[in-house]
Amino acid sequence: MAEENNINATFYHYKLIKKIPVRRIQVRCYLILPYIALIAAMLLISWTSLFYFVVAAPLVFWIHYVISRSVLLLSGSSYRKRWKFSMQLPWIGYITDQHISFRMFRKVYTYITTIGLVLFLIMLFMSPLAFVISLFFWHLWLLLPRFYAYVRLAGVRKDGMIKFNKQDISYYQQ
Repeated sequence: MAEENNINATFYHYKLIKKIPVRRIQVRCYLILPYIALIAAMLLISWTSLFYFVVAAPLVFWIHYVISRSVLLLSGSSYRKRWKFSMQLPWIGYITDQHISFRMFRKVYTYITTIGLVLFLIMLFMSPLAFVISLFFWHLWLLLPRFYAYVRLAGVRKDGMIKFNKQDISYYQQ
């Protein structure tokens, strides 16, 4: 019986190529940014920016979720089973909770970035300026940790696997 399991089992051998630490000071600075943005918006635009700032956050979460799910569904793979909504810092939003190909990670976040920016540019003509600025802020704030991963993994091969942990980003080769 044990031999049958070994014959039919699939073994994945990943070699850790790069481990990028996420330091506490980075997370703290990341958490301070919304407060700075809110104070700046209230001082530079108007006090109603507080309302727009609060409303924009869940809307951007939802837009990111819809774009991510759409890209994953259109890719035709089982990736959507590996993704979940996370409130774990700094990986807030809809993110993978397992190993995922670096190409898929790049594809999803490229689409989120571009489609989100285009949507918010269109809304610029239909919505109050404070609301659109809040949308842009939350969009960039949620993507900031992913951009950090992009930048730090710029020189690696694109056929690897990536895993987001609480304290680090791990890049593996099969």
